[in-house]
Amino acid sequence: MNKVQLYGQDILHSSTYQSQRLFIQHGHVSVYEHCVNVAIMCLKIASVLPLQVNERALVRGALLHDYFLYDWHEPGHSWHGFTHPATALANARKDYQLGAIEQDMIVKHMFPLTLSLPRYRESFIIVIADKLAAISETIHR
Repeated sequence: MNKVQLYGQDILHSSTYQSQRLFIQHGHVSVYEHCVNVAIMCLKIASVLPLQVNERALVRGALLHDYFLYDWHEPGHSWHGFTHPATALANARKDYQLGAIEQDMIVKHMFPLTLSLPRYRESFIIVIADKLAAISETIHR
């Protein structure tokens, strides 16, 4: 069992989380796939940094960072880039027990767009991992 499955098993197997397979994030990549890709990327980045990180929080925050549960391509979501972190956090709080690191990761993963400076190492890692995953998913359509 890999670390994403180990730390995120309850998230990955929930029906609400599985519904993200229906929403496209970048190119042909679903929100579900994107979040898993970001979790994997976070672990890769953390493995090369000379820093201690909370791997469990890192994986769980990454899996839930885009837990907004709607198709952002539909009309009415023109401010999605700015608003979805708060929506994802509200949804994640309803469905899961979250620590301070996971919450910070979710609400601040769009830095610098949202101007909210990350507080934890794990939050800085997801900022980078999310951008790298998004670029990769968009280029490799």
